Amino acid sequence: MRPPQTMLDKLWAAHEVTRREDGVSLLWVDRHLVHEGSHHAFAKISERDLPVAEPGLTFAVVDHYAPTRNRSKIDAPQIARMIDTLRDNAAAHGLRLYDLDDPRQGIVHVVGPEEGLTLPGLLINCGDSHTSTHGAFGTLAFGIGATEVAHVLATQTVWQRKPRSMRISVEGTLGAGVTAKDIALGWIARLGTDGAQGHAVEYAGSAIRGLSMEGRMTLCNLSIEGGARFGMVAPDETTLAYLKGRRFAPKGAEWQAACVSWASLASDAGARFDREVTLDASEISPTVTWGTSPEQALPIRTPIPDPASLPPHKAEAARAALEYMGLKTGDMLEGTPVDQVFIGSCTNGRIEDLRAAAAVLKGRKARVPGLISPGSARVKAQAEAEGLDRIFIEAGLDWVASGCSMCVGMNGDLVGEGKRCASSTNRNFKGRQGRGARTHLMSPAMVAAAAVTGELTDVRPLLVGRVT
Repeated sequence: MRPPQTMLDKLWAAHEVTRREDGVSLLWVDRHLVHEGSHHAFAKISERDLPVAEPGLTFAVVDHYAPTRNRSKIDAPQIARMIDTLRDNAAAHGLRLYDLDDPRQGIVHVVGPEEGLTLPGLLINCGDSHTSTHGAFGTLAFGIGATEVAHVLATQTVWQRKPRSMRISVEGTLGAGVTAKDIALGWIARLGTDGAQGHAVEYAGSAIRGLSMEGRMTLCNLSIEGGARFGMVAPDETTLAYLKGRRFAPKGAEWQAACVSWASLASDAGARFDREVTLDASEISPTVTWGTSPEQALPIRTPIPDPASLPPHKAEAARAALEYMGLKTGDMLEGTPVDQVFIGSCTNGRIEDLRAAAAVLKGRKARVPGLISPGSARVKAQAEAEGLDRIFIEAGLDWVASGCSMCVGMNGDLVGEGKRCASSTNRNFKGRQGRGARTHLMSPAMVAAAAVTGELTDVRPLLVGRVT
């Protein structure tokens, strides 16, 4: 009798081709996703005159540099060059390309699940740290560097050391206005950006099972901000309902067989994890970052901490963060004025996120300018069919095309220097959204609340009497 296995154990064993003496495994890669930033890897295989080993398993997406306005004529030469390079590489190697004019174009971590390219039990790589998003479907999904991308292109395999296992269980029911984003920021604030370092995090518990696939993707997306190698959620009926009928999902008898196989991926009863953390969902509140790291986050109705109250190794970083953010110890997060807002990204640019923001904004006017960039062209079309775009536009916000947009600031969408932005993105590092930009991370509903009031605001009173 073999001992009970975790989902990590099962997935790792299923993809391990061989293992070196130092314990590093060679893993088979089921899906390889590339984007404009992958040009270094293509150059590496070109230098050695190597083809892409499995062009049918590599998918190219224009997202990081994708303009969200005026796509027919890209004025910035650098942006145009990056996109053209991806087009050239996709054409040279026979890769499926989701180009700017493709009705399925979008952010790579939104497109993969929408298309059914992301399926339980697969190993998925991309040269992007937030590849962990796909773990919401019960996959091994992690970002890799340029050299590793080249290795996958040339061999369809990747060398990787197996991480330790960690389970974060969230039990109970989330309160009104509390989302997966708040769960993620909450545990990262509690455990730190190194709290899951060296681990693969499996999310479990009744609150996790109650999340939609969009919520689970948000949670897995942010896993790496807590130091995890990747995050995962075991497949269940919610997973199957999302995937059924997707373009690349199995059909007919193959679908039935796949569902049976996917059910076996869950961690066995009695499986041992290297680390276990349990959270009470009822204790989680709408959460906002105050500093320049995702761990520098607090419930919205909490005063900004005194760096002296923090452990010595975190105190200096907190002082530097407060100086950069223009905030003072003891000030309340709630009521801090903002200059602009942004809703979008691979973290929170899906239809559920836009619906949550629209529930707050409907019939109200924004007091500050803002940008809303859906995570994909498909999300954009669905939002427009539901009339969400009209709610955003009538509130005074800009409704633009899909792409990474203001999350990365590579495409012309930026936060001005010294300006404060309420953002639904995943990172609040110095300069992430533009030189000198001051970013506060929060859920889309909280961003909408900031737009309506012009300041960081608890969204819960704004939701009273509204359908969410």
